[in-house]
Amino acid sequence: MKKILIFLLFISPFIAMAQDEETEEPKDGWTKSGNISLIFNQAAFNEEWTGGGTSNYAANLNFTYDFNYRQGKLTWDNRILADYGITKIKDEEFSRKTNDRLELNSIVGRQIQESNWFYSFFVNFRTQFAKGYEFGEDADGNEIRTETTRFMSPGYLQFGPGMLWKKDDNFKVNIAPATARFIFVNEKFTTLDPALVEAFNDAGGYFGVEANETTRFEFGASVNAYYKVSLMENVSMENILGLYSNYLEDPQNVDIDYTMNLVLKVNDWITANGTFQAIYDDNAVQGFQIRETLGVGVGYKF
Repeated sequence: MKKILIFLLFISPFIAMAQDEETEEPKDGWTKSGNISLIFNQAAFNEEWTGGGTSNYAANLNFTYDFNYRQGKLTWDNRILADYGITKIKDEEFSRKTNDRLELNSIVGRQIQESNWFYSFFVNFRTQFAKGYEFGEDADGNEIRTETTRFMSPGYLQFGPGMLWKKDDNFKVNIAPATARFIFVNEKFTTLDPALVEAFNDAGGYFGVEANETTRFEFGASVNAYYKVSLMENVSMENILGLYSNYLEDPQNVDIDYTMNLVLKVNDWITANGTFQAIYDDNAVQGFQIRETLGVGVGYKF
């Protein structure tokens, strides 16, 4: 409960501002928008350089696309999110991921009279593009890596009916008290010798999936909120919050996924992007996972 309160307090100033804003009358038909950006960083030092430093490069590709439909009292909102980042440091054998995310969101709603409330049904899918690794050294001091994740391992699928509060495409909250969630993993990570099964399951399994299984089913409640605000000319902030409680096991351990995207537009092609993401999922890690990126790169809005 404390975790939920922290995030609600964080976004409450934005909610208050949004309630004071005037919105235009929504129009029927499709509205589509997207953004793609590439941030690249590079540093190089020759052998004579005495100031310290290691040659490296890093790149991050970000893609978002929204396609929403409205016809009378019916709305259908869809969003695709894709991020991938990589870095390579000189003299290290392996490159490393700095970002990897693929997410699809879809929610259909039927307006209740002339209010901001809708009957709703939502679908959310999340996974990653490429393999993830833990890095270390062998007995001879050579760098080694151990695969820990890959595409659809884990993969998350959530869906369920609920109630949607929607002021406009930039501010909406969906409450779904009967949400089904499936967690998918590759058998490579859960196939074990029988002697290891009990200890593996006692430790929580692999993202909650038990030994010799490839899926886990959960049933609970979810809250998803989206708010995008213009802080000043050419500066926008996007807030995305997801909460989930599993009725079937430890409902007090609420999963949290909060992302803040800050975009500063220099001109039609040059943008500065900042991202902060905090995840709490006790099936993965007993603590918050934090990700932040900041950079200037080439972007295009369409």
